[in-house]
Amino acid sequence: MHDHTERALLRDCPAIRIPSGEPLLLPQGTRVIITQALGGSYTVATESGLARVADEHADALGLEPTLPPPPEFPPCAPGENVPVAEARVWDQLRTCYDPEIALNIVDLGLIYDCQISPAEDGGSRVDIKMTLTAPGCGMGPTIAAEARQKVMAVPGVSDAQVDLVWDPPWNQAMISETGRMQLGLV
Repeated sequence: MHDHTERALLRDCPAIRIPSGEPLLLPQGTRVIITQALGGSYTVATESGLARVADEHADALGLEPTLPPPPEFPPCAPGENVPVAEARVWDQLRTCYDPEIALNIVDLGLIYDCQISPAEDGGSRVDIKMTLTAPGCGMGPTIAAEARQKVMAVPGVSDAQVDLVWDPPWNQAMISETGRMQLGLV
């Protein structure tokens, strides 16, 4: 739909560098070419390489978001110790999409474990173990970085770690019933 569309960014835009997964800020006016729009994110080519722009920043590309907005969380005061509900973490993870399959990483069965523990600063630490559909997938660090970024937005989370694991190997049986319906596998 937007493949190979050239645009100038309308505002500064947070993105994730591909394939390293490191966060970066693309300045307003940067010329980008949208090389892929799939699963609620945009892969853009810039002079300095590829980057992934989340759907919530589609307006910087002059587009409307395609996904429902991420869950709203009540604000917390700085330093407030807020208990982290695991359901909120899972809700945030459901806003991360595999760019090649256009299904969120939870329903795709990529999240193997999610542990919440107290952090030294009084907040909570979230440790996630996830896999990819194939060990050679070059998007692994990018997807993991996006998942970490989304989990860090949950009130009370002061640290998050997303580790890629390969055991057990992923297979299609790990896709949720909801995911199977979305992919037309049932």
